[in-house]
Amino acid sequence: MALAELKRQVKEARITAQRRVNTELVRLYWGIGSTILQRQEQEGWGTNVIGRLAEDLRAEFPEMKGFSRANLFYMRRVAAAWPDEEVVQQLVGQLPWGHITVLLDRLDDQEIREWYAAQAVHHGWSRNVLEHHIRTDAHARLEAAPSNFAATLPAGESDLAQQLTKDPYVLDFLALEGDAKERQLEQALVDRIIDTLRELGEGFAFVGRQVHFDVDGDDFFVDLLFFHVEQLRYVVIELKTGKFKPEYLGQLGFYVALVDDKLRRSQHADTVGLLLVADKNDAVVRYSLGANQTPIGVASYDLLPPAVQAALPSEADLVQALEQPPTDSPPT
Repeated sequence: MALAELKRQVKEARITAQRRVNTELVRLYWGIGSTILQRQEQEGWGTNVIGRLAEDLRAEFPEMKGFSRANLFYMRRVAAAWPDEEVVQQLVGQLPWGHITVLLDRLDDQEIREWYAAQAVHHGWSRNVLEHHIRTDAHARLEAAPSNFAATLPAGESDLAQQLTKDPYVLDFLALEGDAKERQLEQALVDRIIDTLRELGEGFAFVGRQVHFDVDGDDFFVDLLFFHVEQLRYVVIELKTGKFKPEYLGQLGFYVALVDDKLRRSQHADTVGLLLVADKNDAVVRYSLGANQTPIGVASYDLLPPAVQAALPSEADLVQALEQPPTDSPPT
């Protein structure tokens, strides 16, 4: 027991030391960038001066990495993006330098940058996870699914349940066509369960697919069942490849009641349902949720990330292009 405790203390000390080293490195880089900004404003430093400065620093500190010309420009950008040193120490300084360069390269809006920085620190996102969330516009999707949680769950618990949702869910990692069947979608989500859990969010654990329940001789199967280990609640997920219909809530509500009765324990929070549909009319969703007494959220899913979808021509554009007469006369 004593050995296990000592090992824990050593691991914690190593992590703390690594964080302190990282924070000091970021503060150093911020200080260099701030100096470059000031000299550019006061003395008109140009890119050639920054290049020479990089060479001088590498010559003086050959054992240190990070003094390339390109990295000095990143230092300048960090100082410009976060001019307050205290913010750098409290927030940005807790992120690895690679994360910070991703924030600078991928995002232009400073408020959104700070949102992703805070989320990355809070959840311990890796660089790949950070890039995934930026690419799929997580800041606009988190907690965004329409739900009736506020009306069906106790105060405080409804806010926690809402934190489990996104709208839309981006399932581009499945590499499926838009006309994929529900069973194909379920199987693909299970086959890529690590990516699925990443998209669902932190804390989700996979329980099973087509989970069987026997109700007095009648068989029922839940599409996908998850358990959230932080909130201690089951999450029932139903998939529909078409547009939302109000009757879908009745089926999902039945499954939520089954899980609540058969699997939920006294220490668990209320089971909630999440319906994923290919398309939805939000007004119809709101009316339907308002008439339902089971805690359910409704979200759409995309098989392509938002940026790719925005770049694709719409159906109207394609029709117009097909109907457009050729500009050149055919050869005779």
